[in-house]
Amino acid sequence: MTGPTEGGTALRVWVARPLPAGRRTAERVAALGHRPLLAPVLALAPSGAPPPDGPFDALVLTSASAIPAVAGTRFAALPAYCVGGRTAAAARAAGLGSVHESVHEAAGDAAALAGLIGRTLPPGARLLHAAGRERKDEPAATLGRRGYHLTVWVAYAATPLPALPAAVAAALADEGLAAGNLARGSLSRVNLDDGSLDAALHYSRRSAATALGLARAAGREAGFRRLVHHCLSADVAAPLVAAGILSHVVAARPDEDALMAGLASVHPECDAEASPALRPGRDRC
Repeated sequence: MTGPTEGGTALRVWVARPLPAGRRTAERVAALGHRPLLAPVLALAPSGAPPPDGPFDALVLTSASAIPAVAGTRFAALPAYCVGGRTAAAARAAGLGSVHESVHEAAGDAAALAGLIGRTLPPGARLLHAAGRERKDEPAATLGRRGYHLTVWVAYAATPLPALPAAVAAALADEGLAAGNLARGSLSRVNLDDGSLDAALHYSRRSAATALGLARAAGREAGFRRLVHHCLSADVAAPLVAAGILSHVVAARPDEDALMAGLASVHPECDAEASPALRPGRDRC
């Protein structure tokens, strides 16, 4: 930890989110008075897969990462159904849905997106889901059961880095050294400015699993386990829970505002709730 901020303590926070969204997240972390370490563990790139022929009645977006592939195609004119506010904002900024001025946003998860489509489009509608190569079964499974015809276009791919980013490896090594010094009573963690990490932000299940795997391969798992892991949802936290990592916080809502509120855990008011597996003594963020 680096020094006091208004009402609390500054943290050094690992932002593992892929670019370009990770850069915006790091800026938000800095605006809260913390020190971000922007070090993605996944690299996003267009898949190069040709778009399907169609026709389609609407576009489904579960990630803003698909938007660059859609922009400039004939699908950009379709009504766009977005998983949450950030994806919807990115879609509008890229000019999607402009012909019909129709960009719809759900409440931040696949179930809410399926519900939104069910309330606004009739069964039988033809949907194009611009998605990543690695994706979940939802909302496709629910929409299929409800009579929608959904075609998946793999618009982008997220590739794990071959190794833990060097800055993170060094910081987690510092974390191990700091913990050893603390155990011996040789320094105060509050006054420590050794470059070690305090927390990590995870936006996807795959990113969290990849971060853990890379830390383990680099011999930094012990330092990784000591971090407080802030997760966008319980699904994102699942690989950490499976690995027995109890020090994690799940946002009260699956959106970035709620996730960022968890970083204000030193404040009396906080909009994040503890995972059921949160370490003892931390029943609130």
